[in-house]
Amino acid sequence: MDSVIPFLKENAINIVAVVVLILFLYPKIRLITNKSVASISAEDAVELIKTQKDLVIIDVRTAAEFKTGHIQGAKNFPLGELLRRMKELEKFRGRPLLVHCASGNRSLRAVSILVKNKYGPIYHMNRGLVTWSYGLKR
Repeated sequence: MDSVIPFLKENAINIVAVVVLILFLYPKIRLITNKSVASISAEDAVELIKTQKDLVIIDVRTAAEFKTGHIQGAKNFPLGELLRRMKELEKFRGRPLLVHCASGNRSLRAVSILVKNKYGPIYHMNRGLVTWSYGLKR
């Protein structure tokens, strides 16, 4: 016990850094290891849209962002409203979901919420619309 306190004092910054890193990476690691979630590129998403006729495209950007342009057929469920609007998503349960946002950060949180609520399979467009060069509907 006598050696633990000096060790903690000497390594406090490193310990805090490791804890913060773990807390930051945990959601990503959990999703990567989840078999009902696949991380895909914009190119893969285009192919998925062409081949999966029952695919539901979920855009978790704000309504204002959605109005500036969205993937044809996408449904807008802003991340901040997702939990409140889960009943609306119920009709899509069991269907494949393509989830995206502008850059991939909000959609990752949305995927986590959907997984907790037992939705799947889920395809996460990992870099969002910033990599989408296939035209948007306005």
